[in-house]
Amino acid sequence: MKKHLQHPIFKKLSELADATGTEIYVIGGYVRDIFLNRPSKDIDIVVIGNGIKFAEAAGKLLETKVSVFKNFGTAMLRYGDLEIEFVGARKESYRLESRKPIVENGTLEDDQKRRDFSINAMALGLNTASFGSLLDPFDGVKDLENKLIRTPLNPVETFSDDPLRMMRAIRFATQLDFTISADAIEAIKKNSERIKIVSAERITDELNRIILAKKPSIGFIYLFDTGLLKHIFPQMAELYGVEVIAGKGHKDNFYHTLQVLDNLAENTEDLWLRWAAILHDIAKPATKRFEPGHGWTFHGHEDRGARMVPKIFAQLKLPLNEKMKLVQKLVQLHLRPIVLAQDVVTDSAVRRLLFEAGEEIDGLMLLCNADVTTKNEYKIKKYRSNFNLVKQKLKDVEQSDQLRNWQPPVSGEDIMKAFNINAGRDVGIIKTQIREAILEGEIKNSKEEAYEYMLEKGKAMGLIPVKLKP
Repeated sequence: MKKHLQHPIFKKLSELADATGTEIYVIGGYVRDIFLNRPSKDIDIVVIGNGIKFAEAAGKLLETKVSVFKNFGTAMLRYGDLEIEFVGARKESYRLESRKPIVENGTLEDDQKRRDFSINAMALGLNTASFGSLLDPFDGVKDLENKLIRTPLNPVETFSDDPLRMMRAIRFATQLDFTISADAIEAIKKNSERIKIVSAERITDELNRIILAKKPSIGFIYLFDTGLLKHIFPQMAELYGVEVIAGKGHKDNFYHTLQVLDNLAENTEDLWLRWAAILHDIAKPATKRFEPGHGWTFHGHEDRGARMVPKIFAQLKLPLNEKMKLVQKLVQLHLRPIVLAQDVVTDSAVRRLLFEAGEEIDGLMLLCNADVTTKNEYKIKKYRSNFNLVKQKLKDVEQSDQLRNWQPPVSGEDIMKAFNINAGRDVGIIKTQIREAILEGEIKNSKEEAYEYMLEKGKAMGLIPVKLKP
């Protein structure tokens, strides 16, 4: 293993440890990533003794600032592009109502026992006498080979002590495409309600990492099957299931949503586009109706879904800023390109879509393309053909009319000056008429044509122009 410790930092820390008579090890993710052949810039050092004191000595040696976090008993420094965290070896005990441990000094064995998973409990010696030697008491290497997420100790105890580890187990399984051990799955089911003692911020941080994985559905299926989803994101859990009346059923909107999410993930790593995929049908349970002779309908689910977005973002402690507004807009508009693709594509309809979507039009088209989950090859072929026509129309109309992030070519101030009137209802009427004329293709999206149109409509309303040129 010595070949994986060639970076100069390991030799410097080794020499410091020998000089101060301190026993140290590199542990956790850095060691795991060696076996996964993944580069890592984060190094965790466990110190048998006082981790903060050793970190401060390392800071002096390396001539770099040390950040100390006394509440956690840790310290961190940066060395080049590396971030190195130091902690004293410890053993932990927990109270039932909290995931904050009671910490005591411990041995390396104690420290490895408290780690979340066997693959994160492996350590490499850094002292000269043991430099590069692997200490793997819980067969982490074997679990990596078997692609298995397993806890070092009894998983019921591990997850009860720190319920966030249930989310972490699912996150690692999703990111690495590993399987969670059967006893760990049962332990998560048994402890799922204890996730409520974890802050929404910490839960959502893990959830976002699941969403950003190559195939996010892996994580959401684990979350649903273990019962965690109904506690952390009940609106999504409610999408599950198929109701049948008079022999007519509807698709399972939970698994449809996961398919849309996976489809989208193949084409973008944008977290907020992925959230739009998750929420695009979120209001279907609330809008589901059975119409005799027709079947199941979900009328207005896009409007209801858009109204649900702010509440869900607040609940999950997601940002209530332009990111939330982007997701809300995509949920609101997600049916529009699909409807266009199923009908005759008019320039007017395309202009309106561009006008409403603005800069989000590309993301909206990605989402709508991902929303095709039918297994019917004929439908897929027909839809793709029509969808490509919509995309070409969008491109053509955008080039000719420039409606993305549209601003009125004639402003309210222009109208007031032209007719010497104050702000009021007449100004609003004329602005709306100009917008509609542009969207319908009656006039071009230009200052000159819009101004002439304004004069015409104003005169028809009985207004007298005092300024005949823009």
